[in-house]
Amino acid sequence: MAGKILIVVSLAAILYNLGAGLYYMMVDSGSTGRTVNALTWRIGLSVGLILLVIFGIAMGWIQPHGIAP
Repeated sequence: MAGKILIVVSLAAILYNLGAGLYYMMVDSGSTGRTVNALTWRIGLSVGLILLVIFGIAMGWIQPHGIAP
């Protein structure tokens, strides 16, 4: 259960940083580095989440399943 909450919180943070990057891109018009910082955080969080899922599968905490025919 805690793993699902962590994944949902991570996805919310990724979406927030994506929106912040869009907002800063529109407001700052490229004059500051806030857009780059927000998108860098988004990429870092995305990579971290992927690594967390891979680690969870390797440890047996997450059970992947396919689509049933």
